[in-house]
Amino acid sequence: MGTSKKDIENTLMKCADTLRDTIDAANYKDYILPLMFLKYLSDHYIEALEALEAEYEQKTNKIKKEAWIERQKRYLPFTIASDSSLQTLYEQRHSEKIGQLINEAMRQIENDNSQQFGGVLCTVDYNSENALGTREHKNSLLRTLLEDLISLDMRPKSIETKENQIPSDVIGDAYEYMIGQFASMAGKKAGSFYTPAAISEIMARLVDVQPGDRVYDPTCGSGSLLIKAAKKQIDPRSGISNVSIFGQEVNGSSVAMARMNMYIHEIRDAKLAWGDTLANPAFKDDDGNLTLFDAIVANMPFSKDKWAAGFNPGGESAGKGKKEFKMEAKLDKFHRFDWSVPPASKGDWAFLLHMIHSLAVGGRMAAIAPHGVLFRGASEGLIRKRVIEENLLDAVIGLPENIFYGTSIPACILVFKKNRKNSDVLFIDASKKDEDGNFRYVKGTNQNELTEKHIQDIVTAYKNRQDAPKFAHAASLDEIKENDYNLNIPRYVDTFEEEPLVDIEQVNANIARLKTEIAKAEEKMDEYLKELGL
Repeated sequence: MGTSKKDIENTLMKCADTLRDTIDAANYKDYILPLMFLKYLSDHYIEALEALEAEYEQKTNKIKKEAWIERQKRYLPFTIASDSSLQTLYEQRHSEKIGQLINEAMRQIENDNSQQFGGVLCTVDYNSENALGTREHKNSLLRTLLEDLISLDMRPKSIETKENQIPSDVIGDAYEYMIGQFASMAGKKAGSFYTPAAISEIMARLVDVQPGDRVYDPTCGSGSLLIKAAKKQIDPRSGISNVSIFGQEVNGSSVAMARMNMYIHEIRDAKLAWGDTLANPAFKDDDGNLTLFDAIVANMPFSKDKWAAGFNPGGESAGKGKKEFKMEAKLDKFHRFDWSVPPASKGDWAFLLHMIHSLAVGGRMAAIAPHGVLFRGASEGLIRKRVIEENLLDAVIGLPENIFYGTSIPACILVFKKNRKNSDVLFIDASKKDEDGNFRYVKGTNQNELTEKHIQDIVTAYKNRQDAPKFAHAASLDEIKENDYNLNIPRYVDTFEEEPLVDIEQVNANIARLKTEIAKAEEKMDEYLKELGL
C-alpha cells in the first residue's frame, strides 16, 4: 500500500494531538509543518539517491561508485546531510539533547541550501523550555512527534495518485488541508494566514489568470490564495510557471509556511518577501516605483489598527510632550493615499489603495474586505467616491456569515479592474436564500461552507452581469450617486422576505387556551401543597 492524502492528514492530526494541552493551537503549525517538511525533503532525497544508485548499476564502463554518486549529487535540487535527515533524528529521539539536535539539523539544511530554504525551517526553537515545557516534558513531546512522522512514506514513488494527479498534488493538497485544520483549531488567530478553499477558488476564477501574467498577493499568508489563482498556469511536472508569482507577508512564520507550500506544490520560481507591505513594499521597478501586476488577490487584515506605524519607525513625533504622529499623504512616496488617508484605526482602504496603485493596465483584482468599507464615511467615503468615479470598481460580492476562520461576521469580495469598458457596478448577495427559499451556502456546525454549485452560481452571475431576483443587480453610476456612493449591498439587491400574515383570531384563541391550562396547573399544584401541609 502506498501513502494516500488521508494518510498524510491523519499523521499530521496525530502530531497535533501530541502537542495538545502543551502549546496554543494557533502555534501547532509552527512546530509541526517544519518537521513534516523535513520528512518530505528527507524522503525525496532518499529517492533521488536511490535513482542515482540505479543509474550507476546500468553503466557499462563503471568508475568508482562513491566518487561518481558524490559528483552527481551536485546536480540534485537540494542536499540533505546524513546527520540532518528525519531518520537520523528519529534514531536519536531518546537523546536528552533532542531539541538541540533538531535545531542543528534545521540550521544545517538551511545553510546547505540557502537559496531554496534560507529562513524556512529555523522559525521556532525546538529546544525552548518556555514554549514546550520542562526538559523531560519537552523531550517526550519531541520524541513522540518524531515517532508520529517516521512511518509516513513521502517518497514520490510511494504516493497514491488519482487520474491526472502527480505526487506533488497529493502532498500539496494534504498540506493545505492541514493548514485549514490548524486554522480551525486556532480560531480567531487564523485569519492572518488562511483563506477557505472555496473563497480562494471564487477569487481565482474572478481574476482569471492568463499566460504571462504577473500575479500578486500583498498579504499572502500561507500562499494558498496565490497558488489557487496561478495554478492553471503552472506546469505540475516541471514546476515552471507561465506566470510570475509575487507575494509579501509581514508575519515571518507565515512567510516560511508559504515558501514550504510553494516548494511542496513544485513551484520553484515564486518571489516571496517578508515585510510591511504598506510602509515597505518589496516589489519595485528599476525606477523605484511600485511594480505593476496583471492579477492581484488578497485576504487582507480586517480593519487593521495602527496600519501606518511603519511610516514613523523612529517615533520622532510621538511620545510625552510631543505632537502625536498623524499619517499624511506626503509621507508615502508612492502617492497611494493622495485621494485621502484612511483612518488610523482601520487599514482596509490603505491595503485596497496599495493594490489599486499596483494594478497594471487591464489588471484585475479581487480582495476580501469587511462590509464597513462599503459605507463608512469621512476619509473612507472620499476614497470610495474617487474609486467609483475613476471607474475602477467592477463588482461587490456579499458572502455568508461565519465563512472565515477567526471571525463570524460576513465579509465581501471587492473586484476592481483597470481600464474597464463598462461603467456599472455589479452587486451580488450570496449571503441569503435563493428564490426557492434555499440558503446559498451550507450551514455548518462551526463554519458555513460553499459547495461547487454555490461557487459557480457566483462566478456565472459575475460573468453574465445580469439582474437576478434576490441575488444580483448591475447598478448604474447614477444609481450609486443617488445613494451618495454608499455601496451597502441591500441598497441594490433586495433580499427582503415578507413575513406571513398573523391570524389574530388564532393568536387570541391560543392565548385563551394557555390561560386555561395554566389555571388548571395552578389548581393541581395547590392540591399537592395542601397534601404536603404547606
